[in-house]
Amino acid sequence: MADHSRKEAENVGALSRPTSSDLKGKQSIRATFKLSEKSIEIISVVASRLGIKQKSLFDHLIDDIDSLSLIAQEYEQDTFHGLDRVQKTYVLSRKTLNCLEQVSKKFDAPRDALVEYSIRRLAPVVEEERERHLKRKSVLSEVAEFLGQGEEILKKSRALLGEDDFVYEKLKTSLKGVINAYRVIAAFVEKGETIEDF
Repeated sequence: MADHSRKEAENVGALSRPTSSDLKGKQSIRATFKLSEKSIEIISVVASRLGIKQKSLFDHLIDDIDSLSLIAQEYEQDTFHGLDRVQKTYVLSRKTLNCLEQVSKKFDAPRDALVEYSIRRLAPVVEEERERHLKRKSVLSEVAEFLGQGEEILKKSRALLGEDDFVYEKLKTSLKGVINAYRVIAAFVEKGETIEDF
């Protein structure tokens, strides 16, 4: 027993301990950027449709020095300054903001431009989700037709067999399940309507 406890203590001791700077890097802070409406919409759509917090998206997009450095080298100053932009405040980690500021200084590129073009990397994800949404709408339409047919069969079975018949009861129970599924799917599809105009 003592040997087991000693081994556990040794294993815990072998784990790397987080430093105070590691922990501070995870700290959430607010940062304001001037971004195009398009980029603001992209980050909002991806976060809501995929169920990912905006902070996590920023951490994923910006906490990558290599990608950020490429953006800094390739961004076109005239194109960026030609965009209509609005101020928007987001929550991100201190580490992500430090990474952004580091690349901004190194390449003399505006923070806003780095954020703008980092977000635009998500545009294919939005397009993919838009196409999926349209397919869901198509499936929902077919489920509605299926439901209509099911209701007709249920009416017919009630007329032929009566409400206390085993077959009628089973059909009725099954149809309730389809109705519930239809309602849940319809609500989900309706929630995604805004993506159609993207």
